[in-house]
Amino acid sequence: MALLSSMESAVWDAPLREQFEVFLDEHRAALHDCLDGLTEEQARRPLVASKTTLLGLVKHATFVEKVWFDEAIKCRSRSEIGIPDTPDESFDLDDGDTIASVQRAHREACAASRQAAADLALDDLVLGNRRGPLPLRWVYLHMLRELAQHCGHADILREQLLQA
Repeated sequence: MALLSSMESAVWDAPLREQFEVFLDEHRAALHDCLDGLTEEQARRPLVASKTTLLGLVKHATFVEKVWFDEAIKCRSRSEIGIPDTPDESFDLDDGDTIASVQRAHREACAASRQAAADLALDDLVLGNRRGPLPLRWVYLHMLRELAQHCGHADILREQLLQA
């Protein structure tokens, strides 16, 4: 059996909420960092039939943070937040989207997400989601699932870009 790293050991014994937050932040950082060292052209290059690009993935992750932590927790509408109506639209890149601007927006959204959830317990209900009231625990689990999926997409796209 492999020994746990010091980070894993610290998380292993931590309260559940802290465990969730450590894993969320690891996935957030992985998506943010997938753009590091790329040119603007590489970050925008489409490699699959969908709208998915590395820059678009990070922009979408920013949207997801705002949906779950601004819309769901703070009960603000998407128009009030200034985000698209649909997840598909969140992959759309504007001429002004750059690696720096998308990474900055992502960092800011993640910080706002942490702040929005700071005073809630895992079993506290958030009321702004279209599914109805959900516990913060569900939001954290959903975010982990979503971010893990997109980290996998980013790994594959980045590998394709760097081998081209």
